[in-house]
Amino acid sequence: MDAFPHEYKVAASAASESEITLTAEGLEPLPSAAPAQFGGPGDRWSPEDLLVASVADCFILTFRAIAKFSKLEWTSLECSVTGTLDKVERTPCFTAFEVNARLQVPEGTDTNKAHKLLEKSEASCLVTNSLKSSVTLNAEVTVS
Repeated sequence: MDAFPHEYKVAASAASESEITLTAEGLEPLPSAAPAQFGGPGDRWSPEDLLVASVADCFILTFRAIAKFSKLEWTSLECSVTGTLDKVERTPCFTAFEVNARLQVPEGTDTNKAHKLLEKSEASCLVTNSLKSSVTLNAEVTVS
């Protein structure tokens, strides 16, 4: 891993009535628009969708690193996240994220250890640690 601090640069561009194009060096452009709740078309990634997606993505990447370090064998991890956008003192902001994780592990795996590593991943996720919102983890471990 590179030394801290790390910088991530993303650019956004749009004409007055067009979708927004998000770009970053080495990545495919990503079209974006306001969500349907804010009068957008509802058929493109929105900033709200991207924020909630980054919570799910970061959770899995964090778990992958922690599981590898802890020598936990696992088969698959599914993660869905619900972000709640509300008004706080008349300012819209995300007030909570509910992380639902379903981890499959091989027969004979210590499921208590697996569950603890899921909890550690939620606590260690850099995206949620960078937000003011509360984060709730609902985790399930199944043996395949």
